Amino acid sequence: MGRTKQTKRKKNLHKGEGRASKKRKHEPQQEGYSEILKENSLYEKYYKGQGLIPEQEWDQFMATLKEYLPVTFRITGTKVLAKSILACLERRYFSELSGLEVEGEKIQLRPLEWYPDRLAWHISLSRSIIRKSPLLSKFHSFLVKENQQGNLSRQEAVSMIPPLLLGVESHHYVLDMCAAPGSKTAQLIESLHESQEGSIPKGVVIANDADNKRCYMLVHQTKRLNSPCFMVTNHDASCFPLLYYHDKEDVRHPLYYDRVLCDVPCSADGTMRKNPTIWQKWNPGLALSLHRLQLRILVRGLELLSPGGRLVYSTCSLNPIEDEAVICTALKLSKGGVSLVDCSQELQGLKRTCGVSNWKVMSKDGQWLSSGEAAPTSGHMIQSSIFPPSPEEAEDLHLDRCIRVLPHQQNTGGFFVAVLQKTSWLPWQPEAKLAPKTTASSSETGKECSSEDKKDEQGEEIPEEVAMETEERPVDIIGKPAFIKKRFRKRLPWKRKRDLWTSLENLLL
Repeated sequence: MGRTKQTKRKKNLHKGEGRASKKRKHEPQQEGYSEILKENSLYEKYYKGQGLIPEQEWDQFMATLKEYLPVTFRITGTKVLAKSILACLERRYFSELSGLEVEGEKIQLRPLEWYPDRLAWHISLSRSIIRKSPLLSKFHSFLVKENQQGNLSRQEAVSMIPPLLLGVESHHYVLDMCAAPGSKTAQLIESLHESQEGSIPKGVVIANDADNKRCYMLVHQTKRLNSPCFMVTNHDASCFPLLYYHDKEDVRHPLYYDRVLCDVPCSADGTMRKNPTIWQKWNPGLALSLHRLQLRILVRGLELLSPGGRLVYSTCSLNPIEDEAVICTALKLSKGGVSLVDCSQELQGLKRTCGVSNWKVMSKDGQWLSSGEAAPTSGHMIQSSIFPPSPEEAEDLHLDRCIRVLPHQQNTGGFFVAVLQKTSWLPWQPEAKLAPKTTASSSETGKECSSEDKKDEQGEEIPEEVAMETEERPVDIIGKPAFIKKRFRKRLPWKRKRDLWTSLENLLL
């Protein structure tokens, strides 16, 4: 009896499913996602008021933002391998694709003028068209296969600029503070191996990201290069610890970097062509909320940079609050220890605009603010560092040496880059930190820093903007960390941290 009841129940269930499926057939099918409305009146008001785009170019600028982003890729690997891949592309695919029409549009295939050795290319089609068109199926499968093998990297054109301006050489110690997803990191690794074909370079690339999941993506992107001079860390970039290593004579040295890349989190309004959802999400409050974090990351990068080293600060945002305002504040805090590098003669062929020394500040609800004015309805703390410098200060800072790439200039995304050179230690960095240090005892490590510890050699107090988050946190590769946040201690057990520092020591020796 039990079995017959169970079979009846099953049949009834199947019958119910059949009825439901019949009903679904008669129901009208739902259409796909509605097209995103590419309009934002607050965005237009903000950037028209900033005056970053000449008035005669405004219509072209907005029209370009509403178009799809063309596909760009670069050829990776050593020079010999890269040239052979380029020859294969030109012989088998470029000759067939040139002049071909897809969806009523002729394919334009050209190398990026400013990228060295013609190893980066631009295709005047979107990624979706290349993926769906039957005429381009062979070319698409070739791109996917070579990308998986690490011979090609599909990367946005403007994203290739910061590693080129960083000027990495084989002996450099390089830190990428916000590395995920890893396209720029891969460029840094390639530059490290460029002049050392067949041999292991003396330098190392340390790629860091605060997001644990994105670190896995970072490993996936870079493991295809098979570099022994590379490691990944998972830490908050704004308080990245100062690492120490022992040389062959067992003398302990702090690790300062020759090159630092700060591609900081931003509002990403320069990526609207790639991510149209930003059209509806964008508001001026995004930059106000990110400004302090961006400044902390930049200052920490400058602290970890050795004198004479170079740091590149970049964002995929056109907003001066995230760009020039951050650079301006960092230069003021350095008191002459950091200067902007003039890159006007580098990357010939790249169309760009100079940085600005005057900009406006808007609250989240669209009200223009003057310096020192409170904005209670904005929901964000208005800091003095977001306002432009005085004309006298601007003349000394040379903010015009910053680089802003506008989308309509070369059919790309929007981007901002600034190259900084550290000429001396920062005011709150005493030279005593260069000398070898002994490992702090367990009783000393538990003590909190007093107000006297927050002063430099001359007795001057460390600026409030950076004192909270940019204090040096010495970490011994062998011994126990001295001033690590509890959050980091919980996230990574001590045994794993010890293995991490030991592996770093092996890389440097």
